[in-house]
Amino acid sequence: MLGVAAVMGILIMLGAWWMGPSLFGAGSAQAERRVVDATVTKPVECSNPDAEEVVRFQLAGQTHEGLLSGCGHDQDESVRIALEDDPAEAEGPVEVALAATAPGINDLRRPVGLGLLLLGCAGGGTYAFLLARGPKTERASFATV
Repeated sequence: MLGVAAVMGILIMLGAWWMGPSLFGAGSAQAERRVVDATVTKPVECSNPDAEEVVRFQLAGQTHEGLLSGCGHDQDESVRIALEDDPAEAEGPVEVALAATAPGINDLRRPVGLGLLLLGCAGGGTYAFLLARGPKTERASFATV
């Protein structure tokens, strides 16, 4: 009975791995984004609510402006940004994000999800083993000396 539970747990893990990254959330968005260097042209103090700084970056030989949702950078400071939209198609500044904080850089959902699934399979297998074994009939008796 324990072998059946172990085999089922392994099959569930292989099935989850085969389904791919979409099982535990979207896959890495790194293929859809472009990471470029930018220069902060209009910094904003962090005391402003909904602070957005203006950055300038070059892409395909053209200079573009972007709105960075953030604050605290210095004038002409170099930052790495991630682009999802094509700035050539956008009118005005395009929305950008810091490359280190954009989704998909360090995506731990898949390994954590698979680890939790593994723990769930182990717990279910242990419970099935305990149910199949039934209660112990022997009780420990302590002899008094």
